[in-house]
Amino acid sequence: MASRNPIILHGFKKSGNSHRAELMLRLLDLPFDYREVDLLGGEHKSEAFLKLNAFGQVPVIEDNGAIIPDSTAILVCLAKKYDPARAWLPEDAESAAHIQRWLSIAQGPLANGPARARLFNLFHAPVDYAQAKDISEKLFATLEKALGAAPFLVGSRATIADVALYTYTAHAPEGGVSLEPYAKIRAWLRRIEGLPRFAPMPATRIGLAA
Repeated sequence: MASRNPIILHGFKKSGNSHRAELMLRLLDLPFDYREVDLLGGEHKSEAFLKLNAFGQVPVIEDNGAIIPDSTAILVCLAKKYDPARAWLPEDAESAAHIQRWLSIAQGPLANGPARARLFNLFHAPVDYAQAKDISEKLFATLEKALGAAPFLVGSRATIADVALYTYTAHAPEGGVSLEPYAKIRAWLRRIEGLPRFAPMPATRIGLAA
């Protein structure tokens, strides 16, 4: 199913959550317009933006009148609406449950670990860096075991679970979290990067806020 009009993606190019939504749009080959939100200037707290997302966070999509905030909610919406083959979000109960588990991990340990460590390292955000790094290392040790012999997180092909975990895992070194000990994770990242229409989030210079 094709979008009638380009989807509007409100995001921030240095945000892994925004890239998560953008990547899904690209993988589904959907036309979209990217509208950069000036987070550093406080645009996400403006009256106009709060009408799109009362929590004042990116990303948000506008799709032919529908407004969907939150990156993982966007993944679910796009997969259900624009993937009639149900490859990105299978409908069988077991696969759907496994995918939901990884979406929860994306919003839990991934957000509290690699994403927060990156915020500290790049933007000097007031977070507990030691705790974020510890969460990151525990998460990656678990992820390394979970991948096992499977090429992707839920079976033999990529799903929205892989999209949800990709960006902040790939950019973990920007938060001072090395991926060198995790050969299976690095191989998994390369498989995602080999998907048709994949586009990376640009690397960000360490100490940007210095």
